[in-house]
Amino acid sequence: MRFLALLAALMIFTQPAFAQKETAIPEIPEALQLLSERGAQMRYLGNEHGMEGWIAIYQGQEQYYYITQDKKAFVTGLMFGADGKPITIEQVSALQAQGGDVLDLLAVDKPKPENEVKIGESVTDNMELKTPAERMFADVQNSNWIKLGNESAPVIYSFVDPNCAHCHAFLDDLRKKDLISKGVVQVRIIPVGFQDGSLAQASFLLAAPDAEERYMKYLDGDKDALPAKQDVSTQAVQKNMALMNAWKFNVTPLTIYRDKKGEVKIIRGRAKDTDGLIADLQTAAVTDATPVPSPQ
Repeated sequence: MRFLALLAALMIFTQPAFAQKETAIPEIPEALQLLSERGAQMRYLGNEHGMEGWIAIYQGQEQYYYITQDKKAFVTGLMFGADGKPITIEQVSALQAQGGDVLDLLAVDKPKPENEVKIGESVTDNMELKTPAERMFADVQNSNWIKLGNESAPVIYSFVDPNCAHCHAFLDDLRKKDLISKGVVQVRIIPVGFQDGSLAQASFLLAAPDAEERYMKYLDGDKDALPAKQDVSTQAVQKNMALMNAWKFNVTPLTIYRDKKGEVKIIRGRAKDTDGLIADLQTAAVTDATPVPSPQ
């Protein structure tokens, strides 16, 4: 059920019984850390009846969590008082009243993303990791990314800084040839933030329900499409940046994909030949893609 969308209607019948208390915000509970690491924006709702309340918003989907007093478990859904009033709705109303529009911007209706991760789910469950190339590709697949293009199109992954001119040029090369819009290639953008303001913008992009639309507008020059909100959690983008550091990736854009033969390849910087890149996804080799060596 959508509660932020229904909040205005519910408040006709339910007046807030309290304002959110001015107390120190606790650390995100360990049970919810995975959601935060994947890019969910976490907001503390307060403590009622001995239970800390949290709202998690990820690509337009919000969920409510209440942590047990021993911190070892949680329950999801709405909390109601003995009089039947929805305590959760009152908490959300109080949170909105504190100011800031991130909550409203990020919480709109959108189908659940295909790369949604459930709490407690390991990204390496049931996955055999063999060569360094395969381990690296698995790490990239399980990074925090957004999708540009058709679900069924061949996939490339690209580490991108929102304010990287070479990243813009690479994506414009693909867009000018309609390779994304016509379903020739699907680009999975892995946002990072190395330049001024980029960290907050990349984090906002990851959590946005209309990420593809916003990013395209940003590429077209609409600077308001990716606001640098200071109250946005940057944990998921920092994880992407740590992944780059771990594999010694030191340039953006950096594109990774499998060719027709199943080999993992890397293009450092702006691809010199996008036609060759597309062909390599299907048949031929591409000159500026470097195969990732496997140990002998």
